[in-house]
Amino acid sequence: MFSTMVTEGTEGAVPWEHLWVARGASEWFWMNEQRGKSWVFPSSTDALQNYTGGNLTVTGPKETASIFATYPAPYLSLNNGFLDQVLGTGMLMVGLLAILDRRNKGVPAGLEPVVVGMLILAIGLSMGANCGFPLNPARDLGPRLFTYVAGWGPEVFSAGNGWWWVPVVAPLVGATLGTATYQLLVALHHPEDPEPAQDLVSAQHKASELETPASAQMLECKL
Repeated sequence: MFSTMVTEGTEGAVPWEHLWVARGASEWFWMNEQRGKSWVFPSSTDALQNYTGGNLTVTGPKETASIFATYPAPYLSLNNGFLDQVLGTGMLMVGLLAILDRRNKGVPAGLEPVVVGMLILAIGLSMGANCGFPLNPARDLGPRLFTYVAGWGPEVFSAGNGWWWVPVVAPLVGATLGTATYQLLVALHHPEDPEPAQDLVSAQHKASELETPASAQMLECKL
């Protein structure tokens, strides 16, 4: 979340003074990802025990670790999984920047969350089958750490040929590439903002209006 806000701050979509707020919000979000999973777990313990027979597994026909974190489909390689997350997060960043860039034809005020939700839904429906589209390290790493200590054990890090690092690293790469793509293909081609020039002309006009009475008074004094 914080990295997203930084890229949007670079774009001018978010004021830089809001970034410390974003940093605090990102830390809160990461902690609540872990807290939320840990709070849900006790209420579903009986159901998990009944379904698994007391054997919490990461792989197999009755695996339950994917309830909390993402894991690749059996056919997915690490390379394609990494590419999947880079593309998904890149698309997310391009969409977010396009929605929030004030120089574009904006989304109607108040509907930005709805449009962002539709963007995430479209990415999830089109790319979610491979690995559940984590798109965010906080959405995956925190719950994975929880499952490690809650009974699933170290297999949460070894499953899928060591899949765990892909949802952590690939979204960072994708967000960077998505931002660069938006900059090169869209942001750099926006026309120059005419407002500074208009403000300068207005200031000069006001200054001339203020100087005119003073010069008239000087002429009267000379006469």
